[in-house]
Amino acid sequence: MIYKQKFYFLCKTPLSAEGPEDVEVIDRADKNDDFPEIFKKFEEYRSHAFNEDNLYSVVRADDIYDLIRTGDVQEAKETAFEKAQPEIVTNLQHRTMQDNDKNAKAILKEVHGIEG
Repeated sequence: MIYKQKFYFLCKTPLSAEGPEDVEVIDRADKNDDFPEIFKKFEEYRSHAFNEDNLYSVVRADDIYDLIRTGDVQEAKETAFEKAQPEIVTNLQHRTMQDNDKNAKAILKEVHGIEG
């Protein structure tokens, strides 16, 4: 077994992301002692997406934030994009149905191949 050091990456995936290259790594925790601080940042970044019951709602999110534990930046971006895709589609579909958002509809069609 080969040991591979892992880090915590705070990643931001915009709703318009087309692939891992669009994911931004905001911060990295190099050791476990740094985790509470990066988790606090994670909660602050996504705090706007909580509803009145203090529950996270993906349809309220402007961007998708995630904490990824992996070995390098590229893996973090790939994992974050993969995890964010279902949430992005849900968010864009909601924007299309509720607000008739033409931009969201275009992203769904062009990026995700979904007719909104």
